[in-house]
Amino acid sequence: MPWTPDDAQHHTHKATTEMLQSLWAKVANECLERTGDEGRAAREANAVVARTAARHPEDD
Repeated sequence: MPWTPDDAQHHTHKATTEMLQSLWAKVANECLERTGDEGRAAREANAVVARTAARHPEDD
């Protein structure tokens, strides 16, 4: 089931901007397509969003 940017806030509190929410959905969907594992896809997307948010606090 593909995810949308709106789903990001249900999986991580760090997806606070539209850019981070879109990034979360992109990473989650790409990982899901590659692995078929929804849990792994969500975890990978959470990690990418957390790293991006930490590097770019001005985007919050």
